[in-house]
Amino acid sequence: MTSENLNSLGFPKPPAATRIVVAMSGGVDSSVTAALLKAEGYDVIGLTMQLYDHGAAIAKSKTCCAGQDIYDARRVADKIEIPHYVVDYESTFKSDVMNQFADSYIRGETPVPCVICNQTVKFRDLLKAAKDLEADALATGHYIRRVQTHKGAEMHRAVDPDRDQSYFLYATTREQLEFLRFPLGDITKQEARALARKLDIHVSEKSDSQDICFVPDGRYADVIQKLRPEAAVPGEIVHVDGRVIRGHDGVIHFTVGQRRGLGLGGEAEPLYVVQIDPEAARVIVGPKSALLKRSFSVHSVNWLGPDEALGADGLSVRVKLRNTQGPLAATVFYEPGKAEAQVVLAEPEGAVAPGQACVFYDGERVLGGGWISRDAASPAPKPHNLRRAEAPPVAAAE
Repeated sequence: MTSENLNSLGFPKPPAATRIVVAMSGGVDSSVTAALLKAEGYDVIGLTMQLYDHGAAIAKSKTCCAGQDIYDARRVADKIEIPHYVVDYESTFKSDVMNQFADSYIRGETPVPCVICNQTVKFRDLLKAAKDLEADALATGHYIRRVQTHKGAEMHRAVDPDRDQSYFLYATTREQLEFLRFPLGDITKQEARALARKLDIHVSEKSDSQDICFVPDGRYADVIQKLRPEAAVPGEIVHVDGRVIRGHDGVIHFTVGQRRGLGLGGEAEPLYVVQIDPEAARVIVGPKSALLKRSFSVHSVNWLGPDEALGADGLSVRVKLRNTQGPLAATVFYEPGKAEAQVVLAEPEGAVAPGQACVFYDGERVLGGGWISRDAASPAPKPHNLRRAEAPPVAAAE
C-alpha cells in the first residue's frame, strides 16, 4: 500500500477520514455496499431517494424507491449505525423521467427510463447532495467496475455478466465517474447475498426490483395516458406493401419490433412493427426481414473512450442495442464533441428501435453510447400508394 492509496476506494487518506455517501434504495445491493464500507471504517452516510408519494407507494412491490424500500433502507442504516436521510425528488423524477418516458412513446420511440433516471435524479441531483454533505465520493450498488488509470477513471463491465448494468450507465459523464464508486462490480449477485447474510442484513433475500419502477404491472400505455391524456390518437396499421390492415387506438400501444398483441391474423407470415409514424398516427408492419438494418444514427452521444482511437475510418467496437442482447460487432463513426454518431453493424440486425440506447464497448471497457434516432426505421409507405383493405374492428394492442 502506497501513500497515494490508503484505502480500498483509492483515496490518499485512511477510511476514517474519507466520507462516502451511499445511495440506499432499500435493496440488497445498496445495503451490502453501505455495510461493507462501514465495516472497512469509512465515514458513511446513507441517502435514499423518495420518488413517489409515500402513501401511494407503500403498497407497491418489486419496484425501487417506494415506501417499503425507504423503510428497509432506514432499518439497514440503523443496523450498521450510520446517519440516514431521505431526499424528496418526486417532482424532478416526474418531470425528468416519467414525463420524458411518456413523450418518447408519443414520438414513436421505445424509451429506456432507467438511463434517464441515472442521468438526472441519481447522478445529477443525488451526486450534488453528496457533495453538499462534503463527501469524497458517492457509492452505489450498481454492478459495474470503475477502473482508475493515469488518464482518469474508466467504466468497465461488471465481473458478473448476468448482473452487468453498464447498458444503463453509459451516459455517466467523465466528471461524474471521477466522483462515483461501485464496490460490487467485482463480485456476483450470489456473493452479495452471501455477504448480506454474513452481515445479518434483513434484506438479504429481498427480491430484485423488476420492470420500470413506475410501471410495476407492465402496462405502459396506462401510465402514458394518465400523464398525457391526449396521447391516444386513433390511426391505421399499414402493411409495408401499402395495404391498410385495420385501425388502432394510438401509437403508444406499439413499439418497433413488436409481434405479440397486434391482432393481425390471416397474413401469409408473422408481422412485426417496422416503423411508427406518430405525426400520421400510423403503425407500419411487415415481415421480419423488413426489420433488418445495417446502419443507423444515434444522438446525444456521451463519449467515455480515448479520443485518439477515433478516425475517418471509424472505430471497431461491439455494441448493445438493448440490455438483454449480447454485444454485436460494429463500426462507429464519431467526432469528439459532436452530438451524433453513425453506427454500421457487421451483420444486419432486427428491431433497431428508435429511443433505445446503443452502447459502445471495447472489450470490457464502456466507450459511451447514444440514443437510436428515428431515422433507423424504414421509410413509411407514401399516402398516395395506400390501398385500403377490409379491416376488422379497432382493437388495442396488449
